[in-house]
Amino acid sequence: MSGDGELGYSKNEIMIAASARTLAGERICFVGVGLPNIVCNLAQRTVAPDLQLVYEAGVFGARPARLPLSIGDPSLVTGSTAVTSMFELFAFYLQAGLIDAAFLGGAQIDRFGNLNTTVIGEYRSPKVRLPGSGGACEIAIHARKVLVIMRQAQRSFVERLHFRTSPGHSGDPEHDRARGWFGSGPTSVVTDLGTYGFDEATGEMTLLTLHPGVTLDEVRANMGWEPKLAEDLGETPPPTDEELRLIREELDPEGIYTR
Repeated sequence: MSGDGELGYSKNEIMIAASARTLAGERICFVGVGLPNIVCNLAQRTVAPDLQLVYEAGVFGARPARLPLSIGDPSLVTGSTAVTSMFELFAFYLQAGLIDAAFLGGAQIDRFGNLNTTVIGEYRSPKVRLPGSGGACEIAIHARKVLVIMRQAQRSFVERLHFRTSPGHSGDPEHDRARGWFGSGPTSVVTDLGTYGFDEATGEMTLLTLHPGVTLDEVRANMGWEPKLAEDLGETPPPTDEELRLIREELDPEGIYTR
């Protein structure tokens, strides 16, 4: 991929813009801090003006006045319509099937969108112990759409997870339909190299677009399996001037997550 200076935007900025567009027309989104928070706030200002943000700490309908430092940051309650307990949020919103979309990430993802946020290595004696599930497993099961944003590399896009924390597709559509979950499984993955959807017939991650300056060889070199390609493989539209202005001036003026 060409250097950020040549393109006029950073890898994180095109990930944010491409992810925000996947929220067009959505109403209720479960979101965390970091890039997903910027994505959702950008969507509110562009393609999804009625989007309501839901945070794991128990906040519904927030419009944070500044970038939150953590999921428990008091700024999350700015302008919120409700502040509840975490139990009430999960029981009465998420597990009731009322969440339209949710963002997840992980240390590893496989070709069917299963995610690992638990360990790298053997579970009983791991090389790295990760934060674990938190609410991620429940979000993966109950959100009607699951959107993933993460950097792409051989160590993160793997043929076989070290641990499956959050279920995606199984590779067996009949089995998936019989699980009885509200959620449809992962629907979109945006990386620093391109955007992916999932094949309805097989549940397999499918490369939809390459970011400007990215080659198919780069994608292959940064994943642990041969990618399935869309028949009309295209190029990701770059961030617009207005998207970049919102990101740089309103959402992350210090460049904490975007530079």
